[in-house]
Amino acid sequence: MSGRGAGPGGRIARRFADLASAGRCGLVTYFMAGDPDAETFARLLSALPEAGADVIEIGMPFSDPMADGPVIQAAGLRALRSGMTLARTLSIVSDFRRRDPITPIVLMGYYNPIFRYGVERFIAEAKAAGVDGLIIVDLPPEHDGELCLPALTAGLDFIRLATPTTDDARLPAVLAHTAGFIYYVSIAGITGTRSANSGDIAAAVARLRRHSSLPIAVGFGIRSPEQAASVARVADAAAVGSALVHRLAEHVDAAGKPDAGLVTAVLDDVRALAAGVRGARQNAVLR
Repeated sequence: MSGRGAGPGGRIARRFADLASAGRCGLVTYFMAGDPDAETFARLLSALPEAGADVIEIGMPFSDPMADGPVIQAAGLRALRSGMTLARTLSIVSDFRRRDPITPIVLMGYYNPIFRYGVERFIAEAKAAGVDGLIIVDLPPEHDGELCLPALTAGLDFIRLATPTTDDARLPAVLAHTAGFIYYVSIAGITGTRSANSGDIAAAVARLRRHSSLPIAVGFGIRSPEQAASVARVADAAAVGSALVHRLAEHVDAAGKPDAGLVTAVLDDVRALAAGVRGARQNAVLR
């Protein structure tokens, strides 16, 4: 089997081990750093673990997010307009980590901002800030020397995406240096546009398990607690991004300013998703 674990001391490995011991699936939540502004994002981030987020993905704002749908694209633009930078993102993570030494943090985004920042500087500062893993959607395995291998050497998990079009011939290359968990993109296309059939997801997860012993998170297209519960019955984590970012956007005005109910509304959705995920396997047994 392919794929690498982060080692027993890594937060991601420990979190998935704890989930397995508890016999339940995890909830991975995604938000864009600095959306709609740094202060609101930091407040939301600090409250996610208590609301039920087991792993937190943080988007790194970029002006050309080719894999993202309109909801995430709009979030990135709001964040950039509010002045969010990669350095400020790492600073917010560092502040979070001082209060929460347990919850895994994964940065998700594109290579261009990291390249401009400086790969060595980025890896060193991300590690120091308490980042646990990276998902870089536009760096294929053929370019592992650019960021993947240096990140792994520094102790950062490099989490690779597998898609419905990743066939058995391609999977070994995709998984060769993957660490932490595998992120299965359940639909072909951009984020937040449609949902996959639960039977197709189950078959895809089973196929990935034949190739790797790493935990599998399934994302793209999960909008409701019921859909998250369906994923939770077959995968190790359900990842939700666009639905949560959409809820956030409903509480932002045309000028990008949040209303007083934003954080509460978003956290209510996180709690509902967490309840769906946590009860999924128990309900399946009761049936």
